[in-house]
Amino acid sequence: MNWEPVIGLEIHVQLLTHSKIFSGASTAFGADANTQACAVDVALPGVLPVMNEQAARMAVKFGLAVDAKINRRSVFARKNYFYPDLPKGYQISQYELPIVGEGNLIIDTDDGQKRIGITRAHLEEDAGKSLHEDYHGMTGIDLNRAGTPLIEIVSEPDMRSAKEAVTYLKKMHTLVRYLDICDGNMQEGSFRCDANVSVRPVGQQELGTRTELKNINSFRFVERAIEYEIERQIDILEDGGSVVQETRLYDPDKGETRPMRTKEEAHDYRYFPDPDLPPLELDDDFVEATRQTLPELPNAKQTRFMSQYGLSREDSSQLTAAKELAEYFEAAAGATKGDVKTVSNWIIGDLSGYLNKEHREIAESPVGARQLALLIDRIHDNTISGKIAKEVFDAMWHGEGDADDIINDKGLKQITDTSAIETVIDEVLTRSALQIEQYKSGQNKVFGYFVGQVMKATKGKANPQQVNQILQRKLDA
Repeated sequence: MNWEPVIGLEIHVQLLTHSKIFSGASTAFGADANTQACAVDVALPGVLPVMNEQAARMAVKFGLAVDAKINRRSVFARKNYFYPDLPKGYQISQYELPIVGEGNLIIDTDDGQKRIGITRAHLEEDAGKSLHEDYHGMTGIDLNRAGTPLIEIVSEPDMRSAKEAVTYLKKMHTLVRYLDICDGNMQEGSFRCDANVSVRPVGQQELGTRTELKNINSFRFVERAIEYEIERQIDILEDGGSVVQETRLYDPDKGETRPMRTKEEAHDYRYFPDPDLPPLELDDDFVEATRQTLPELPNAKQTRFMSQYGLSREDSSQLTAAKELAEYFEAAAGATKGDVKTVSNWIIGDLSGYLNKEHREIAESPVGARQLALLIDRIHDNTISGKIAKEVFDAMWHGEGDADDIINDKGLKQITDTSAIETVIDEVLTRSALQIEQYKSGQNKVFGYFVGQVMKATKGKANPQQVNQILQRKLDA
């Protein structure tokens, strides 16, 4: 039997506010445990929550970016459950009336663009954190994160493979960073994902029993966890068993999921409107003022890069994957006299390779956009060849100066004097009688031998185009 996966994601986005959603306590990451948890966060008797206006503005900003309905009236509810890192015994969230209603996000797939529906995005507070290390068999509780503002973005079950799910997740990660509402740091927990996974026979409309994979903190692990869960459920069903609706954890060391607890339903949480918080009411002026703060969004920027710079959809997608990367590209493209496609190739290829190798972000690149533009100019004006440019770039990366300084200091300037190149070619041909005879007999591949010998003799400095032209003329004479 052929099976079809059905996948939906719940993404928790930590908002970039300076204070918590219902208190004035700091949201800064890295403070000593329990130093940023105030009376409201730990639910001392008599305290009252007060809504953070900036959190509401950021949620609206997100809703506008995904073409969603912005509910002018939304209600906070208490989600009741008992866990050590939840001091109130409930989490303040939104249930029946969220701030953001239905929207969508367009992703690129192997089969073209695909619309992924967004069911809702609601505001809520984060819980604290349980710590299991160095406590001699006990668990420590850090409440610094308690009360940190989140939006939970719930997708429709529109994804049909782990690859699609990761593509959607990456696109959402890009979007919230463009909007400047989240730093997207998955290692610090400010961008987290739960995946709902089920399978069904191909052609069946009814959904299968789903499991929820909790708090996966990297794109690679999301893909592996979903792929494992799909195979696990298929194996169970093909063996005649039934999938149990439950919450599961992904173990990256073993590459498998394991049960955590039986999956809760909404009624298990006993939602009811929070009596301490009035409904959140937004007027049109608030929404429209927020709309004016929207930047150029990733899809729009990708389309512009294709039309303005003549780039392919794939290259444009890679260059707009992060706002800072797109800005770097445009700065370099605007500063160079060379071909914009060459700029794109260098950023996607060599620069990204160096960044990935050292686990750096584009903002941490030792080679600035104008420095890269100057290097490309030197390729464009034939000062150096593309091959020598890689040597120059490496020196630039390691702080040896700008392109011109390195070219002059290391004597890397390209030989473009025709007579000088001819002299080297003549010397190579004089000692290559056998290869000349092979070339004359129709073995055209030996042409590369001559080119290699000339480049070796000139230490790679001869202009490759001139070398090819002069060699061709002399050998075909």
